[in-house]
Amino acid sequence: MGRAFEYRRASKEARWDKMSKLFPKLGKAITVAAKEGGVNPEMNPKLRTAIATAKAQNMPKDNIDAAIKRANGKDSSDIKTIFYDGKAAHGVQIIVETATDNPTRTVANVKAIFSKNGGEMLPSGSLNFMFSRKAVFEVVKPSGDIDELELELIDAGLTDIEEDGETITIYGDYTSFGTLSEGIEKMGLEVKKGSLQFIPNSTVNLDESALGELERLLDKLEDDDDVQAVYTNIE
Repeated sequence: MGRAFEYRRASKEARWDKMSKLFPKLGKAITVAAKEGGVNPEMNPKLRTAIATAKAQNMPKDNIDAAIKRANGKDSSDIKTIFYDGKAAHGVQIIVETATDNPTRTVANVKAIFSKNGGEMLPSGSLNFMFSRKAVFEVVKPSGDIDELELELIDAGLTDIEEDGETITIYGDYTSFGTLSEGIEKMGLEVKKGSLQFIPNSTVNLDESALGELERLLDKLEDDDDVQAVYTNIE
């Protein structure tokens, strides 16, 4: 069938590989949100946003429903969100967000990834003053005036807004996650992703060579089953 077939097959396999890693992470985010704020999305903005994020990634409804149900199951009672701090070459600082039912396993895995790939674990909380916790929403760019959108969302807690092609990124203090989520919904904006993130207070600008050195470390962290997100101070 030739090279075109091989390319399509490789592309399809890459998509399936990505989904096989992404869907469990999205499912964990839904389960944790439901566990923290209840299984009714109408009463739980964090859960609504987690579901919207999953739908934007084409996660099947059955998977989403199963993730919500797990919040009431025995298996979910031990799932905890834990953050680990680390550093790498070129002044790069890293916060690793995990969702795990076995912290002993998770910390051992994260520590091994750092040590085997040119990084180093730091005591938890070491980087708190270097990052700010923010509510971050990526939405599909609407057809209307962006300035008007910004004015509408300021009262809901918006502190900054960025435009990148067809995506608008909305920032607010982490305490404003619920009000921002509701404001975005009321405006009928299509959410691509929404979460609480660590945003660096200052960044380091790296050349391609330095980025190449760090790529393996960051990829290995992101590929770990317990890791939900990896935050850095790379510009």
